[in-house]
Amino acid sequence: MSKKELIVGGGCFWCTEAVFELLKGVSDVESGYANGDTPDPTYRDICTGDTGHAEVIKITYDDTIITSDTLLDIFFAIHDPTTLNRQGADRGTQYRSTILYTDEETQEAAQAALNAAQADFKDPIVTTIEPLKCYYTAETYHQDYYRQNSMQGYCMAVIPPKIAKLKAKFEKEMT
Repeated sequence: MSKKELIVGGGCFWCTEAVFELLKGVSDVESGYANGDTPDPTYRDICTGDTGHAEVIKITYDDTIITSDTLLDIFFAIHDPTTLNRQGADRGTQYRSTILYTDEETQEAAQAALNAAQADFKDPIVTTIEPLKCYYTAETYHQDYYRQNSMQGYCMAVIPPKIAKLKAKFEKEMT
């Protein structure tokens, strides 16, 4: 097994976490905060939009089962990368679309995935591809949020359509 990590932000981390947890080869999806200015931020801090952090997920995966290219394709398919600092009703810089890299290989894969995904969108993709500067794990109650709160109104409204997109295009990658 070859363990790797990919950190992406595509709006609310509850939503993206729920999708990536369904994939073969993904051993963990952790919600967190990245690339802001406030050390060790809390969710309350993040919600102000003043910390500079993005809500992100850290995906731990076995690249002999699922590749970073596939994960990046899924990332672009399950959120709208053409809206700046927004996903649906969630607005603010904490909801920006971003791919954070720690090596040149991930940076190049992210750029290639963005370029390929552009064909699927009328508007320009605004996803940032930037080096990971800092990462903080979100509070425990945010981890596996959808699994524990699937009947919560926000989850019921926002997450099932993302899972449907995943099933429609990437069913063979699902557990």
